[in-house]
Amino acid sequence: MSVSANNRAGATAFNLPNQLTVARLILSVVLFVLLPLGFYPASFVIFVVAASTDWLDGYFARKYNMVTVLGRILDPFVDKVIVCGTFIYLAAVPESGVQPWMAVVIVGRELLITALRSFLEQQGADFSAAMSGKLKMLFQCIAAGVSLFYLSWTPGTAPDWSRPLLLVTVWAAVALTIYSGIAYVRTATQLLRGQ
Repeated sequence: MSVSANNRAGATAFNLPNQLTVARLILSVVLFVLLPLGFYPASFVIFVVAASTDWLDGYFARKYNMVTVLGRILDPFVDKVIVCGTFIYLAAVPESGVQPWMAVVIVGRELLITALRSFLEQQGADFSAAMSGKLKMLFQCIAAGVSLFYLSWTPGTAPDWSRPLLLVTVWAAVALTIYSGIAYVRTATQLLRGQ
């Protein structure tokens, strides 16, 4: 392959959707610096911006046919970094509404499904993201965002509606995490039996 062909391949791989994914990874690092310092208002803004890039990179990749192998690897990896990392940090803050066991469930589910996907795709099976997985990601982002919003207020000053909303969204995220995990395991079992 010539140098110019290599350059074109590199330019294609690092297209706009993948640039947005890398930006989300950088924002995740900034978020993980701010969270332990207790800078919750800034953490909330950064999380919302980072989560928005997840929707944007997928939109551009599909709409303009810019799906790449790099993007298929990088996007879910960065999603797991920001979601799992945020829930781990939140689990250390009692007022966040996230219990340590919830973070364990979320991280454990992601590790299990990643391992299953890697194994099955090596076998040539199609183990694409299902609607339950996309809903799970949406509700995890909503729950983390609501938790950061709630923590942004000084104790006792958060709006009355924010605490019930926080509890509902966190429990919904955990429930969808478990449900989607079970759904993926069932799909994996069916694929393995079919081989």
